[in-house]
Amino acid sequence: MPRDNKTPLIQKIAKQAYTTFNGLNSSSGGENKVVADKMSELISLVTAVRAADLKIAPRKTKPSSGAGELQSPPVTYMHICETDVFSMGVFLLRTGASIPLHDHPGMNGMLKVLYGKVSVRCFDKLEDKVNGSPVPPEFDPPLAPLQMGSVWRSVLRSDTEYSETSGPCLLTPVRDNLHQIDAVEGPAAFLDILAPPYNPDDGRDCHYYKVLQTVADKGKDAKSNPEQQGEKEKDQTWLLEVPQPEDFWCGGEPYPGPAVSV
Repeated sequence: MPRDNKTPLIQKIAKQAYTTFNGLNSSSGGENKVVADKMSELISLVTAVRAADLKIAPRKTKPSSGAGELQSPPVTYMHICETDVFSMGVFLLRTGASIPLHDHPGMNGMLKVLYGKVSVRCFDKLEDKVNGSPVPPEFDPPLAPLQMGSVWRSVLRSDTEYSETSGPCLLTPVRDNLHQIDAVEGPAAFLDILAPPYNPDDGRDCHYYKVLQTVADKGKDAKSNPEQQGEKEKDQTWLLEVPQPEDFWCGGEPYPGPAVSV
């Protein structure tokens, strides 16, 4: 009897992610063209995915229900699959929810909105910690001396909104590696691919950051015309590594879509 062997899109994405990032981790100069072609194919597949492909229905905005609302996590995660090469799942953000500024040490990634809209602010670290700067800046409010060892110079690379019709947001170990994700105008969900996965034993642990303001920056904001500042000067900033914010935590829920095997 004839059988329908059509492969679900999410299965195609998983297999392509494995071959792409496995090749990326082991590539040398002569293989760059092959790796680029694999990455292009992965981006094409991820761009096409929609919530319906994963059997996920867009959540509706719910009115606040008081104390019960406070007990539910602002963000939940649906685990799809994980190998030693990559992990894949779906993050669901409630209305007004935010995934705080965090990093992905030594990792590549893709974020593809499935429904709703998110704002993504991406940063890069520019150098070692503030101790490597000849003259440490004066921050407002001031930092404790012990905190100065956890301050990094950085640059804001982009501040972009993504919807389900947008292509994926990409990050590499050195570009757009730190980012903050905010739900815009209602709940949102996005497919998340990280390669390789987080693994504290291999130095790939998640760290959280806070954007700092310097006394000099505060003065510029009060009396300067932004158009008179150079782009590089406007985008440079300082980040403080902080513990996971108390108002952020991530719950879990079952993934309802097609089974994935790699």
